[in-house]
Amino acid sequence: MHLDVLDLRNFYYRTQLGRVAQRAIRDQVTTFWPPAAGQTVAGFGFAVPLLRPYLATSRRVIALMPGPQGVMPWPAGMDNVSVLCEETAWPLTTGFVDRLVVMHGLETSEHPSAVLAEAHRVLGPGGKALFVVPNRSGLWSRRDGTPFGFGRPYSIGQLEAQLRQHDFTPERAVAALFAPPSMGRFWLRTADFWEQIGRRAPWLVGGVLIVEATKQVYAPTRGTLAAAMRRPLRVLEGMPAPVPSSKIGRGPCAFRKDGP
Repeated sequence: MHLDVLDLRNFYYRTQLGRVAQRAIRDQVTTFWPPAAGQTVAGFGFAVPLLRPYLATSRRVIALMPGPQGVMPWPAGMDNVSVLCEETAWPLTTGFVDRLVVMHGLETSEHPSAVLAEAHRVLGPGGKALFVVPNRSGLWSRRDGTPFGFGRPYSIGQLEAQLRQHDFTPERAVAALFAPPSMGRFWLRTADFWEQIGRRAPWLVGGVLIVEATKQVYAPTRGTLAAAMRRPLRVLEGMPAPVPSSKIGRGPCAFRKDGP
């Protein structure tokens, strides 16, 4: 079940804890994908907190928001790039997107396989996607006060297995949100410290998982040519084989002994 877009907006833009989460996840996203010119970047779910660094340099930025969640205009003070869509039918042509970010769009969907199928369809050859999901072992998935406490949390193995089933190749995986999901002043002030420690300490469990995956593109098979070679045409069957003959006389013409 998708969360309401107003609840998501209020959390990320109007609470200190939401701004902490936004900054921690966005830093990991830009580490994976530094902003580059000429790319089409799309987000699905509620990925707009992660898309702002790409507005200045990308050829195009599109924020897809599923119907059950609702849509809001974004970014503030600029031309709107957010679009309301069906979660199983995105209004993008096949192969249109270079980079795709999915946050609050997979774990809350009632049709995760269809979401992954659409993600695979809209990516171009060699396109990459980042999937941000709640960590099954983390504290954030156990608290209803944050958006990561809703939907189905994942482990790394579960998410990567689901991606492979839909023709994605997982490339890299990291965790984020190592500070507890608390509004306490101490935890909010030390959130950046915990993020730095968590990236170096394997014993700390992050609240979300971020998996980068590449679209698999299979080489086309040459079935028609192979079938033709295995089943050659037999148009000359039944005709007599050629018989060698001796040449008589001189000149370029050859005759058989019993006639021309």
